[in-house]
Amino acid sequence: MKSAPGPVAVLIRALMLAGAMFASAGGHAQGAAVFVDAPAGKLEGVREDGTNVFRAVPYALPPVGDRRWRPPAPMPHWTGARKARIAGAACMQPPMAAGPYARGEQKMAEDCLTLDVTAPANARNAPVMVWIHGGTLIWGTAQSKMYDGREFAKRGIVLVSINYRLGALGYLAHPGLSKESPDHVSGNYGLLDQIAALKWVRANIAAFGGNARNVTVFGESAGALSVEYLLAAPPARGLFDKAIVESGYLFTTPELRTPRYEEGSAETIGATVAAKIGAPDIAALRAMDARKLIEATSAAGYVPYGTIDGKILTRQLVDTFDRGEQAPVPLIAGFNSGEIQSLRFLLPPLPADAAAYTREIKARYGDLADAYLKLYPPRDFEQTRLAATRDTVFGWTAERLVRKQAALGQKSFLYFFSHTYPSELAADLAAFHASEVPFVFGTFADTPPGWPAIPDTPDERALAGAMLDYWTGFARTGTPSAAHAPAWKPFSQRASYMHFADTPQPSENLMPGMFDLHEQVMCRRRASGTQSWTWRAGSTAPVLPKAGGC
Repeated sequence: MKSAPGPVAVLIRALMLAGAMFASAGGHAQGAAVFVDAPAGKLEGVREDGTNVFRAVPYALPPVGDRRWRPPAPMPHWTGARKARIAGAACMQPPMAAGPYARGEQKMAEDCLTLDVTAPANARNAPVMVWIHGGTLIWGTAQSKMYDGREFAKRGIVLVSINYRLGALGYLAHPGLSKESPDHVSGNYGLLDQIAALKWVRANIAAFGGNARNVTVFGESAGALSVEYLLAAPPARGLFDKAIVESGYLFTTPELRTPRYEEGSAETIGATVAAKIGAPDIAALRAMDARKLIEATSAAGYVPYGTIDGKILTRQLVDTFDRGEQAPVPLIAGFNSGEIQSLRFLLPPLPADAAAYTREIKARYGDLADAYLKLYPPRDFEQTRLAATRDTVFGWTAERLVRKQAALGQKSFLYFFSHTYPSELAADLAAFHASEVPFVFGTFADTPPGWPAIPDTPDERALAGAMLDYWTGFARTGTPSAAHAPAWKPFSQRASYMHFADTPQPSENLMPGMFDLHEQVMCRRRASGTQSWTWRAGSTAPVLPKAGGC
C-alpha cells in the first residue's frame, strides 16, 4: 500500500534540499599521550590545551553486515591500549547543499558508533555533559570542530559527543525488520544508539574523572528532538539526570503500523521506499552498499523520524508530556529570535495585501483568527511570517517543555536568544537557527565555511563565557548560574526566562499569548485525529477544526 508523504516528510525533504545542519570535521593537533583504563578497555588519548581528549571511542559493535538495522550490541572488552587520538568517521549521510551549515568533505563509514571524550586533566567526580548533534537525523557528526569540548573542560566538565546512525540506516521501519525483531518492532535504531552511548557513559565515565550519576544530555535541532525522545523513552530512564533542549520541535511522529495525523505508518513508509529502490526484502537491503543505500533512499523521498512503536516511544511526545510520563529531571529549553532566517523554505507565501492576509487567516483559523492576527498582524509581512513560523515550530515547543517539566515539580528554565553581530546582519541571518551553538561551546573560529564570521571581541567572548557558565552551572547543580551574570530564575517564578541579547537579561512573560494560541491549535489538530501539528503557519496551515482541545 502506498502512503502519501505527511507534512513532516515534506518539511524534512525541504531541509534536505536546502541543507540543514553543519557537520564539518577536521584534523586535530597532536600532543602528549595520556591513558585511561576504563571498564571497556584501556585507551590512549592526547593532552591538548591542558585537557585530555579521547577520540573515536567505540561504544557498540559496528552495525554492519547482519547487524545493520539491529539494536546496538555492547562492545566487548579489548586488550592493550586502543588508540583514541584521531577523529573518527561520521555516520553515512547524503551530500549537503551549500549554505551556512554546509560542511566540506569528510570521512564517512557505516562503522561509526563512536564517541569523543574531553576531560579536565585532573578531573575527579566531575559533572558530565553528553552532546547530541543536530542535522534533521540526516547529517552531522560528533567530530565537528564547533563541538570542541575544551571550554567545557576548563570549567570542570567532562564533555562527551556522540555519533549515532542517521537516515535510513538509523530510522527505517519495515515489516520485514519488525518480523525478525523479538519485540516485533522496527525503526528507532539511531535513538537506541544514543541510549547505548548513555549506558556506556554510566559504565565508563568515572575512568575519565566524570561522575556517572551527574549526567546532562543536551542537543540542538534534531539533537534537541533526540533529547525529547530520550526524555520520553522508557529504556532511557535513569541514564541521565538533567536535559537541555536548544531549538527543539514537537512534531507528529509516525506510528509503527497505524496511519494517523496525516502521516503514513512507519512500516508502510519503509516498505514503499524499499520498493522504490528495488529491494524486494531485508536481505537485499542489507546487501546494498551503505553509501548507495543512503543516497538511494534519500532520492526516493525517505526522511527519518522516530517511530511510535509502543516500546521505545510509547505515544506522541505531546501525549507523553501531558500524562507526566517523561523523565522527571531539571530542564533548560529555548529558541532563537531568527530561527527561520536560515529556514525560509518553511515560510508561507507573501500575501498580496493586508486584506488578503486577513481573509486567509480568518478562513484557516476561524474563532482563533483574532488571537492570531493580534500576534501576527497584517503589516510588515516579512517579519510577520518569520515570527509566526518560528513560534509555530520552536517557540511553542520550548515553552511547552518547560511548563510540563515544571508541572512535574522539576526546575525548568526558558531562554530566548536574539544576539546578533555585523556579518549576520549583512547576510540577513540575524539570530538564525543554531547561531547560539558557537556561543554555547565558545568555538568562534571553528564554524562551517558559510557561517557568518563571529567577531572575536571582548563583548562577544563575555556573552559566550556567560552562556558556558550557565550551561555548565546547570550541569553541576541543576540551576543555571554564572559568576558575573544575573540570576536565572525558573520559569515557574512569574513565567521567568533569560534573554540572551548583547548581554544576559532576566525577563518575564515571553511573548504573551503566543503559547496559548499555538497550544489551542495543536490540541484541535490532535483531537481531530486527521491533522498533523507541524511547521505550517498562516496561509500554509490547513483549516483548523472548530472543536476539540486538551
